[in-house]
Amino acid sequence: MSLPPVTAIRQQDTHRLIPTKYSENGDSVLTRIADDDTHLQGIFDLDHATNDRLLAENNLLPGIGIDELVFGISSYRIVNAAFTHAHPLGSRFNGADRGAWYAGFERETSQAEIAFHKSVELAEIGWFEESVTYDDYLADFGGEFHDIRADDTFAAALDPQSYAASQMLAAELLEKGSAGILYPSVRHEGENCLACFRPALVGNVRKQARYRFTWSGEPEPMIEVEEEFS
Repeated sequence: MSLPPVTAIRQQDTHRLIPTKYSENGDSVLTRIADDDTHLQGIFDLDHATNDRLLAENNLLPGIGIDELVFGISSYRIVNAAFTHAHPLGSRFNGADRGAWYAGFERETSQAEIAFHKSVELAEIGWFEESVTYDDYLADFGGEFHDIRADDTFAAALDPQSYAASQMLAAELLEKGSAGILYPSVRHEGENCLACFRPALVGNVRKQARYRFTWSGEPEPMIEVEEEFS
């Protein structure tokens, strides 16, 4: 497989939206099902035994080693979680055993990506009545990334219906030591995204704002700012 060219970038204030329920310093959803503190601790112990991030941070996850994870920096749990809690079917540029940090260069790009994928989930159950909040995490990147933004050779990796070609490309790049890949957004025409393969390259992570996505019977959600943090 031929590899994409490499582009050196310095991109600040990229956007990654994460459901508020997974954010740092938030109340765990487990508190809702606990009868008391003792019961809650037991539930936490069970959850921790099957938590992929905690397994990886103890070098017990096959897809990524403890030597690649980050510790002792702001939002390190959020960073590590992106690489250890992979979707069971993988995502565009990662398989099921190892995640990646996906980010849009613009806030609207990340919102478009989230809106699309959540709408697909709701369509599968035939229910477009939902309200969910997402926290917008900014991150800065500098370095050399493989770049398919202006290369039709890799058009199959941008197939809106399939991740087959993109996951094959990502696996090859990861094996070659790639930092990640720059690509045009599939859901927000004309805008750019980044999939970072290395936790150590996700820099200066901070939470900027919280957005509420509300579906009211239609596939397109209304998006509102609920809270700003900086």
